[in-house]
Amino acid sequence: MPKQNPFRNINQRLQLFIASGEWALALPQESRRNLSRYWFDGLFAAASDTIPINYLTLYLLAVGANSSQVGLFSSLTSLAAAASLLPGALLVERYGHRKEITVLFGGIMARVALLFLALLPLGFSGQVLIWAVILLSTVRSALGNLAFPAWMSITGDIVPLEGRGRYFGSRNFVMGISALVMTYLVGEFITRIGSPHGYQISLALAFVVGMFSTWSFSRIKDQQPERHIHSPMLVSLPEIWKDLRASPIFLSFCFASALWNFSINIAGPFFNVHMVQDLKFTAAMVGITAVSTSITKMLIQPQVGKLSDRWGPGKVQVVCMFLMPSLPLAWIFITQLWQVVLLNIFGGVLWGAFELVSFNFLLQLTPDTQRARYSAIFQIIVTLALAGGAALGASIIYWWGYSGIFLTSAIGRAISALFFVRLVRNLPKHVDSAGQSAAMVDSAESL
Repeated sequence: MPKQNPFRNINQRLQLFIASGEWALALPQESRRNLSRYWFDGLFAAASDTIPINYLTLYLLAVGANSSQVGLFSSLTSLAAAASLLPGALLVERYGHRKEITVLFGGIMARVALLFLALLPLGFSGQVLIWAVILLSTVRSALGNLAFPAWMSITGDIVPLEGRGRYFGSRNFVMGISALVMTYLVGEFITRIGSPHGYQISLALAFVVGMFSTWSFSRIKDQQPERHIHSPMLVSLPEIWKDLRASPIFLSFCFASALWNFSINIAGPFFNVHMVQDLKFTAAMVGITAVSTSITKMLIQPQVGKLSDRWGPGKVQVVCMFLMPSLPLAWIFITQLWQVVLLNIFGGVLWGAFELVSFNFLLQLTPDTQRARYSAIFQIIVTLALAGGAALGASIIYWWGYSGIFLTSAIGRAISALFFVRLVRNLPKHVDSAGQSAAMVDSAESL
């Protein structure tokens, strides 16, 4: 009998783990390679992104920013994201080359901005340094979101519909592990080194790890590299409104999602600020709270992926949205680290499920040929809502403190969950069903 190659068995097992099942074995070899490369892209991206996600606000505080400047920082980055999305979609529809656009703007330029953020204290100080951090972070947000429509479009082609829930469950699982480990280690590192040097080194590390993600994504084979729309969309408010009016379900979805994200960001930018300024947590303690969320996200998402493939993502999302108003309400009574950890364990379950199914919903409901366009329109609405929420949150803190933003956020989440329930009930039966195509050409939807 010929000897079996042990490395071949390891490779097959890795492919099964990456796809979270045997469904991918029937795909062409190049498609399986794309799934593997995209999986490793997620692994390194999560390790890189968790550093600015969890510590960039603390870095801003460390160089002297106040709560109002943190709120402005969040609003400006959201507005920059909104302003760059339509140009990003226009690039895809006019020129194609989705992978190249994603790599250039999101994979290289946005990540080089992390390195520049780390170097800023070497040449600036005081208020100039604070505004330089805010400005460069805004530019970084614009660059990343300029690549978003291209990334969204190619992602829909990389991952087949029939296995998206399971595949993203596996991909998000490993992303959760890498984010968990990196968040904890970086938090401990910053606490030991001190600020701002600990933050500077950590942002430089985010750049280095992020470039591994860029390399993995650059190796993906785009099956349609020249695909573009010969009559690209006009970048104007009347044309955007025309698209929305032609897709009433999509319009309703945008409204519900805008209200949801507006409510989320009333409190979202200020949790870490509250922990540092009022609860006196160190960077390591903030890292522990983030790790507790990551652990439960990591454990729940593979199971949610299977559930999403069976039930459809919309139904799972509704359950999560109805439970989430309890999270900011609980923050009103938080005083100790262990309380935050317990709350984040519960929140990690909800957010892990929500993030997985909401992304799957986006892929399932956007038409293949117009995914860049509709995802850009939706993301603009969401980022504008995020900017508005952060601005309102900063004002509420000034008048009513942190308890005010937690209560307002909870009320807004509950109201938007009701709107989303109504939307899901009115969806055509095939739209939120697992394993079926849902390209909505005349009534396109997007998360």
